Amino acid sequence: MGTRQIGSPPPRGRPRSGKREAGFTLIEVVVAFVMLALVLGVSFQIFSTGLQRAGDLEDYSRALVIAQSRLAEASYGDTFEEGEKSGETDDRRFRWTVGVSQFDDGTPVEQRVLASFYSVRIAVRVGWNSAAGTERHLDLSTLVVGRF
Repeated sequence: MGTRQIGSPPPRGRPRSGKREAGFTLIEVVVAFVMLALVLGVSFQIFSTGLQRAGDLEDYSRALVIAQSRLAEASYGDTFEEGEKSGETDDRRFRWTVGVSQFDDGTPVEQRVLASFYSVRIAVRVGWNSAAGTERHLDLSTLVVGRF
């Protein structure tokens, strides 16, 4: 028994109809590569911006730690010397300045609870250059009670 075939046999060789063959034209391939290049370019830009921001946040956190430690060091004790001190970290990336000054709160001397003590303002500024090359700084200040 032979096999029975329904319909016409499949064409051999090139099809004779107006249908095109499966595949992509050159313009479709070029458009796909252009779109891929655009997507990759935008993705790279987003990724590099994210890395730069992460580096800036790390620098800011380090500057905050430096400022807090200098502020705590300058606030220790009850006798202060007016003036400024400055320095830099061991790696020379961060510069700091600590300023100590009398804070005038407007209270007359005779109305102060402790006449020999004053309000003392301690201000710290930490500066550094960001990854983009711009000068950045962080300021912290506090008031303490002490004498000069």
